[in-house]
Amino acid sequence: MRTTSEERLKILQMLEEGKITAEEAASLLRAMGRGQHATFEGPRLGEESRRLRIQVTDLGTGRRKVNINLPWKLVSVGAKIGARFAPEEVDLEEVMEAIRAGTVGKIMDIEDMEDNERVEIFIE
Repeated sequence: MRTTSEERLKILQMLEEGKITAEEAASLLRAMGRGQHATFEGPRLGEESRRLRIQVTDLGTGRRKVNINLPWKLVSVGAKIGARFAPEEVDLEEVMEAIRAGTVGKIMDIEDMEDNERVEIFIE
């Protein structure tokens, strides 16, 4: 039996609603995919170890508020979820283009003066 898009979508909806944690969602998605062919295109050779890192720092205190590391395989899912929470200045299509192009390093650095935060996005 193949994992359906609807099953994956249900897990992501539960994550969005706060019914499960990100770790639980990742675990469920991995468990669903074991021994089955994935219905989405995976990373190209050499990209398996790549990660997307997002950091949000409080400019007033210098304290890091968010530090997220996403494996390459979850980047497109994470981008769809993150689009709801990203500041208006973040162009997610630009981020996805940089990822597809194989860019490595800091790809975005935004200071949100309204919320007094700095958002940095890296590809590692």
